[in-house]
Amino acid sequence: MQMLKDAILERGKALNQDVLLVDSFLNHQVDVPLMKAIGEEFAKHFADKGLTRIVTIESSGIAPAAFTALAMGLPLVIMKKQTSKIMNGDLLQTTVRSFTKGTQYELTVKHEFLPAGEKILLIDDFLASGEAAFGVLNLVQQAGSEVCGVGIVIEKAFQSGHQRLADEGMGVYSLARIASMSADAITFAE
Repeated sequence: MQMLKDAILERGKALNQDVLLVDSFLNHQVDVPLMKAIGEEFAKHFADKGLTRIVTIESSGIAPAAFTALAMGLPLVIMKKQTSKIMNGDLLQTTVRSFTKGTQYELTVKHEFLPAGEKILLIDDFLASGEAAFGVLNLVQQAGSEVCGVGIVIEKAFQSGHQRLADEGMGVYSLARIASMSADAITFAE
């Protein structure tokens, strides 16, 4: 998606070969017209999958997932990285390791918002090693539902996530695939 690639080149900043800072348009300040275009692109790509629900993980995936849900007319479920005193009842949980932060967290969702028999589209901001996506896959399977597609805003194609998901039969659609990056250059994969 050229509009996204342009934003990455113009406003993104590779801190090193593994970390891309996109806080000026995706995860701190949100470029709403860009997120709308991203949502429409995901909606067009996944239109024929019979989807019933969009899922994302807080917080950076919320903007692109919300615009995807809006474009598709589907509910959006946000999986939480932290539980709270008001998060109780029938919860589904799994442990996920964050590539960016180097920490683990309990990915949590209320079962009532992820009932059995749903056809799920996961929308996420980044794909690196695939740990977050596998956490979502685990929770969706616990719920008795099915992940029917994975939409990724920015994929680090030089890491293992895409292949790992493909090996599990997941259809992954990434809008910008980065082949390599450094403080001096960002190169996209074809």
